[in-house]
Parts: sequence; C-alpha cells; structure tokens
Amino acid sequence: MKRIRVLIVDDSAVVRKLASDALSADPEIEVVGTAGDPYVARDKIKQLKPDVLTLDLEMPRMDGLTFLRILMEQHPLPVVIMSSLSQRGSDYALEALRLGACDVLGKPAGSYSFGDLGPQLIARVKAAAGARLGPRHAASIGADSSLASLARTPPRSTAPGTRQIILLGASTGGTEALRAVLTRLPAGLPPIAIVQHIPPVFSKAFADRLSEQCAFQVREAADGDRLEPGVALVAPGNFHLMLQWHGDHYRARVTGGPQVWHQRPAVDVLFKSAADCGAAPHAVAGVLTGMGKDGAEGLLRLRELGAITFAQDEASCVVYGMPRAAWENGGAERQISLGRIADFIVHPHHPAHDSPALASA
Repeated sequence: MKRIRVLIVDDSAVVRKLASDALSADPEIEVVGTAGDPYVARDKIKQLKPDVLTLDLEMPRMDGLTFLRILMEQHPLPVVIMSSLSQRGSDYALEALRLGACDVLGKPAGSYSFGDLGPQLIARVKAAAGARLGPRHAASIGADSSLASLARTPPRSTAPGTRQIILLGASTGGTEALRAVLTRLPAGLPPIAIVQHIPPVFSKAFADRLSEQCAFQVREAADGDRLEPGVALVAPGNFHLMLQWHGDHYRARVTGGPQVWHQRPAVDVLFKSAADCGAAPHAVAGVLTGMGKDGAEGLLRLRELGAITFAQDEASCVVYGMPRAAWENGGAERQISLGRIADFIVHPHHPAHDSPALASA
C-alpha cells in the first residue's frame, strides 16, 4: 500500500518533532519532511511532492493564511491546519477552511502537552489524503437553489408545541458545506441542531461567524438551551449534543462521555437522542461531507421511525465517507447535491426531489 506522504510546516521545532513522531507511528503515513516557514515549505513541496501538508497559521516571514492562499491558487494540496486554541487562532482557522483547507486541529497552549492529538492528527491527515480539491461549493450551488426561490413558498408551521426539527451532521469539509446550506435558508424554520466534528473554541467561533451570515440566529449550544424556531444550535467541541422533549419544546443536553466513532461531539449521539425523544416523525435529518461512518446508524433509526432523511451526494462532497455509509446502510432516503440541500430542507416533499436522478446510488 502506498503510504501517505506528509510535509509538516510549523515554526516550532518542538511541534515539528511531536507531530512527526505522532504521524510516523502509523504505518500508512510517511513524514517526508518538515519546514519552519512557508519559504522553506515552498521549496520542499517541489522537491518532495507530499500528498498532504500540515500547516501552522502563525509563522515568521509569511503568515499561514497568505501561504495557503498562494498554495491553493498555484499548487493545490490537501492541507490540515494546526492552530492555537484561541479566539484569534479560531478566526484564522475558519478563514483557512474557507480558503480550501480540509480540516483543523487545535494545538494546546504548551507545545509539550500534545496529549491525545496524535490519533486526531492521524485521522485528519488520512481524511485529507482522500479529499476532493478544487472549486467545491460555489460551483455546486446553482441558480435553482437561490434564496429567492426558497422564499416563494412559506416554510412549514413552527407554532409553539410543534415537534418539527432539522438535524444536520458533518465532518471533513463540513464547515464550508454547512455554511453553504445554512446561509441559503430563510428565517422562520423549525429549530436546527448541528453536529460538526470540530475542536473546542473553534465551535463557538464557527457558530458566531454563521450567525453573522444567516437569516436566523446560530449559536454554540449550552446545556439546558431551549430549541426554538429560527435558532440553530451547534454542538460545542469536545461535548456531545443530545435532545430531550420537555412538554412543548426540545431542550439541549450538552454532555461529556466517551467518544463515538472516535468523535466527541458525535452525529450518532444527536440523531439517536432525537429518535429516543420522539422527534423522528417530525424531523428532516441529513449527513454531509466527512470521513468515517458517524451518523449512519442514527440516521437509519430516524428513518425507520418516520423521519425524512438524506445524504450529500458524492460529487459535491469533500470526503464521501459519512454520506456513503448513510446511503449504503439505508439511513438516507436519497442523495442530494450540496446546492440543493437548502431547498430540500425547506420543501422536503417537493416533487423534483423524488426524481430518479436524486434518489439514485
């Protein structure tokens, strides 16, 4: 088996050593080199031809965002961002994802406290190695899913006591996929609960940025939050998000507990809790781009209990892992391109979405 060739770019010699040792522990990965700044990295990319780059964003001589922008224009490569767990680090990381980076991993404040980041870095590098590069979201969103078209038909009723809920899960490539979907949804929809595999701190920055861009409020979930129409809650990094029904509304449970599918938050935890509290017959639920199988089991349970379910199609995914698993196990009723997901959420019974082209494997 051809090993994944990785180049590590970080101005800290300690981080370069720790990341190199962590990745080299996996027999499927080969660290072909390291670089202390983008200028050295540029030369080593030409010389070593890596499959994946890990990239720090705060570096001397040229910052990581500038380097990433140039890289994606001139020599596109799958990139995993390693960024500090701070507000500034989170803002930089989200901008890097917008520019085309595949994933982000939070670095602890102390370079020596790498903790359990090794397995996480390995997983992100493997996901990035299979990622689809190039123009992703703009090209996949056609005129047929414009916000104007979504607003023509009023959304479903969201009267008090209504159990309607929208459930979304995503991983690699998901921050931009979710942005593409959520920014095209109108105000006044039922509550939305979201699990995106994302580190702590970054999840709040992600929710805050979405809230600035969407027609409704988006915020990081807190334990006990009431889910209300016109509000989307994002699971906080390193915590599971669950739903409970309280008389006439859903409440969020934000809990610790073991990882599921090596993830916390996990999509399956959200989906299964929604099924357990009776939400399935009133839910529209879907799995977006990402590596692995998280969400497939929960989506199947929701579908079996009456939910309308979907998975993002292969052509518009950055990584067609989670959606493939949800399609192959029968959890997803249909596969839908990224550009049509918002329209489907608003009008899930629209005849166009039942065409053979959308329901085909």
